[in-house]
Amino acid sequence: MPRLAISPEFPVELGALPQPVRRDVVLSARRFLQNVAGAPHPERVRGARDPRVATLRLAERHRGVVVKQRDVYWLLTVLPDAEAWAYAQRYRFGVNTALGVVEMWDAVALDRVRPAMRRAAEASSTRLFADICDSDLAELGIDGRFLPLVRQITDELTLEALEPLLPPTQYEPLAALARGESMAGAWRELENCRAVPADPEPINPEDFGAALLRSPDRAVFADYPRELNRVLEAPGWCVFLHPPQHRLAHWESYQQPTLVTGGAGTGKTLVALHRAAHLARRGAGQILLVTFSQGLSADLAAKLDVLIEDEVVRKRIEVGNVDRLAHRIVAEAEGRPPSLVGGAELTALWEETDTGHSPAFLLREWEQVVLAQNLQTLDEYLDAPRPGRSVELSGAERTAIWRAIEHVTEQLRERGRRTLLQLAAEASTLLGQTTGDLLEETEPTREPYRHIVVDEAQDLHPAQWRLLRAAVPHTRDDLFIVGDPHQRIFDTRVALASVGIDAIQQRLQVSYRLPQEILSWGVRLRGGGPADGLVNGVQELYGFRARRHGPRPMVRAYDSPQDELTGLASQVRQWIQDGVPPEEIAVAARTAELVRDARAVLRELGVRVTTLHGMKGLEFRRVAVIGVADGIVPDPASLTPVGEDPAARAHDLQRERGLLYVACTRAVEFLYVSHSGRASPFLPT
Repeated sequence: MPRLAISPEFPVELGALPQPVRRDVVLSARRFLQNVAGAPHPERVRGARDPRVATLRLAERHRGVVVKQRDVYWLLTVLPDAEAWAYAQRYRFGVNTALGVVEMWDAVALDRVRPAMRRAAEASSTRLFADICDSDLAELGIDGRFLPLVRQITDELTLEALEPLLPPTQYEPLAALARGESMAGAWRELENCRAVPADPEPINPEDFGAALLRSPDRAVFADYPRELNRVLEAPGWCVFLHPPQHRLAHWESYQQPTLVTGGAGTGKTLVALHRAAHLARRGAGQILLVTFSQGLSADLAAKLDVLIEDEVVRKRIEVGNVDRLAHRIVAEAEGRPPSLVGGAELTALWEETDTGHSPAFLLREWEQVVLAQNLQTLDEYLDAPRPGRSVELSGAERTAIWRAIEHVTEQLRERGRRTLLQLAAEASTLLGQTTGDLLEETEPTREPYRHIVVDEAQDLHPAQWRLLRAAVPHTRDDLFIVGDPHQRIFDTRVALASVGIDAIQQRLQVSYRLPQEILSWGVRLRGGGPADGLVNGVQELYGFRARRHGPRPMVRAYDSPQDELTGLASQVRQWIQDGVPPEEIAVAARTAELVRDARAVLRELGVRVTTLHGMKGLEFRRVAVIGVADGIVPDPASLTPVGEDPAARAHDLQRERGLLYVACTRAVEFLYVSHSGRASPFLPT
């Protein structure tokens, strides 16, 4: 019986075929897999660059291209006959000698560039890799047949031009060396191409089947018709993950909490989803997948329903947010649902106090100092540091603020009201009282969950982190956390170690969603500087990059808001006329008023229109961000007055910057940004 491995390109090409052809292709693939009468048979390709390449006639005038070794068939694509033959002749395949993964080479294109590279090398006395010996390059897995061409590369631009023609396992270590990194640095880049743990057995470059097993991003085996249906019908993100994503999500076991950070489009949420599914399939206990908001949790739950077919496995994962968890724990302890205080009522309570500070200042002090550090007494508050708060307070001022906090909390208690952060603090206290402190590696007996997976971690408050820490035992695979401090949209800056979470850090550095043009523009918009939170110190954007190119963001200036809305409607209609489905288009704005105006002019087009906050965690082929004007972005009402607390205002500005950055980096293909009047100071010049 043949063993059939499917490449990620095959389902994409299959989906583009007319329905009758698609049906015939699937039927032929099933027959081939089952080795029954009438099944297609491999046909040799005359002039192929790789003798293992063959074609299968899968439908009328359509062929699949396979790489064959013994009983293993790697099904690469399905194309019309002439295109399939050309494809089969164009590429050669191999096994990387360092990692043991499969490699795909554009052999025809490489042959075409050889003469030009040879002439350029003859005209230059410099060679990019002159200081690197052959044995070092071989140690990095550089293919011996490619080595003569490597020796002719004169500069980084030439190497960059070769990138589309090379396997990532060849390009990435060479690019690292070209940047001036050491062999160790080149190895680190190569390791990012590893999807599964290193095999202790020596790599056999002739064993193509074993190489496919080490390359789950490039091939998934479908040994039975049901598995074949799953690969062909499920969304690509369910089946194929990029190597760093796959490695992190499917690691057998983490000995301590694990934090995965990465920029926009690096696949953090996908890693969280697949990690939760991996833990659920092991059946080691109940899992909580928690994210920033109820809306995002509903989206994650829907994705899990698609990712996990087994209902028993799916039921092991609960999806929610921290507020919902806190609410449930307190409600169960008190026998009734807790009542939350509204913003206006809370502001009125702060106004009853006499401290010389505004309600906004007092609320920040309460949330970012007192609740963040779980301070219980005046003495603790008098001695506590106040990170991120630039206004110095005397002992007398701190005492007055503490009395104000006591007044507000007492009034809330009498009214039976609480804030969400109070709920989180009380829920963690309740769990601590009922569970104790389990440090030994035993199965949980009292904590609500065996594993917790956290998405959008950068926006959680210390009180919420303490609740999550209390909700899972201290043991293997307890907390798996993903986030990006650069995408923070709330002013919560907490190092996990400060709330009892000693996490090892992993980092994703390649954006698979964004083209380089949007990524570079977005980094300039964000500021490109470091961001604090999640880890001790700061996170840099250095090394964050994309794998593909696309159009630059379009920034349009209009004379009036009405002209801007007219231009928006025209742009969205053009996208739809170009064949982009309305559900793959989103429009975002900073204010509710702008959202209403945009919905009015786009009412009949069926595209999504939301606030900048509403874009969090989502992605669309085309994104329009409107109203990016001075006086709107940043939102003046969301900024602390300069004279009240300069540090708080600086944080507010960075939060507003981050919010715009989040919305703009939801675009997979094209980003349109508009304003009327003076542009926002955040927009890159």
